[in-house]
Amino acid sequence: MSASMLPPDGSLIEMTSYGETLPGVRVVHASGAVITLSLALAQVPPANSTVELRWAAAPRGRYAQQGYVVAVDGNRVDVRFTGSPSVLQSRSYVRGGGGEQIVMVRPDREPAEGVVHDMSERAVRAHFTDIELASGEEMVLRILLDEEEVAFPATALKVSSMRQQVPVRGPLSVEMVAIFDDQDEAQATVIRRYIMRHQLLARQRGSAV
Repeated sequence: MSASMLPPDGSLIEMTSYGETLPGVRVVHASGAVITLSLALAQVPPANSTVELRWAAAPRGRYAQQGYVVAVDGNRVDVRFTGSPSVLQSRSYVRGGGGEQIVMVRPDREPAEGVVHDMSERAVRAHFTDIELASGEEMVLRILLDEEEVAFPATALKVSSMRQQVPVRGPLSVEMVAIFDDQDEAQATVIRRYIMRHQLLARQRGSAV
């Protein structure tokens, strides 16, 4: 990658790891195909894990660059770039929503209904009850957005389960972060417009109070 495309030393960029987006990741040094980053210890991705980095590409939007962690030293990580960076318009990273119905479809299992916590064109975080689910499982997710439904093949990147114990033993609560495997631009546009429309309505309600 050319030096002009790399984020400058000391700048803050955005990193997505295991479906979670971390803003404010500091660039220690970037040169050629390797970039050294500094971030909170609790957010350090493990060696050999894949990440996506994003930083400003003025005036067009942002660079998005895939890579994998080649070394970890305390709160610093070295990431080696893979492939070439792409330029994305800022509108491609609209995130919001919450409360929408979501259905998980997996082979040889009954469809599971859940509730969306938040979503973007690339990922969704959702809650399900009393299902068995592990990271890495593949599925199809159907999300109802007002009168429209979108459906994406997806992979569960992060799953956490907890069973209610008090005052009585209750159902298993399952939280999932999944990444959409098929970047269908038409359906991604439906999600983007839905989120932006609801954000606009929320702002209008707030200004009317």
